[in-house]
Amino acid sequence: MSNRSTTTLAALLLLLGASQAMAQGRPQPTQEELAAKRDAQFEAPWFKANDWTADYDIARQRAKETGKLILAYFLPSYFN
Repeated sequence: MSNRSTTTLAALLLLLGASQAMAQGRPQPTQEELAAKRDAQFEAPWFKANDWTADYDIARQRAKETGKLILAYFLPSYFN
């Protein structure tokens, strides 16, 4: 994953996690906790069984080459 994609993904996760945590009165998860949950999802059998990518730049290139759309799937389990 490129540094820009990683930074963007981490920022989105942090913002979404912060807003949900504040709404539910829970403490905000640390960046390390969010990264660990993300990495656990990447190791899940359903993720590995397909040709998924979490790298936006790679997804754009594949979409351009194949003429397909990009499916963005956000997992709320990052925040539980």
